[in-house]
Amino acid sequence: MSMFSRRAAARALVIAVPLALAAMPSALFAQSSTEAIRVTDAWLRETAPGQTAGGGFLTIANSGKVDDRLTGGGSPRAAQVQVHDMRMEGGVMRMRPLDGGLPLPAGRTATLKPGGLHLMLIGLKQPLKRGERVPVTLTFARAGKVTVDFIVQPITHGTGGRHDHH
Repeated sequence: MSMFSRRAAARALVIAVPLALAAMPSALFAQSSTEAIRVTDAWLRETAPGQTAGGGFLTIANSGKVDDRLTGGGSPRAAQVQVHDMRMEGGVMRMRPLDGGLPLPAGRTATLKPGGLHLMLIGLKQPLKRGERVPVTLTFARAGKVTVDFIVQPITHGTGGRHDHH
């Protein structure tokens, strides 16, 4: 192959490869998972002095094209952050950690709220006080770590009882 032919072939590749990639379906490319996960309405329930665990609630939207999973997290205010489920069994309210975390199907939204799915901050280092912001780093199987400021709300928030917003 002559020098001219090699240059012409190289130029053709420089043009052809980007065009071919642009024509491929976007599902073949990895989407930035942190852009796909959106957390809103993040709040913690205030706790009493000496209480060693607290509940966290939020809405998580997975706008991506691939499924993800919330596996837990961490916070400087607690020894552990776990994903829990609460349900009635034989007239008794039972709470348990979700083995493997919370599935977040692509294009779906999950709401963690009182009386159901929620986060548990275990081993609180000090009480959660109304109005303060508490950073919680959520860990996702695909998206990795996402840090969110949770706002501590009164104990009655989210229960259908009197709401005291400050």
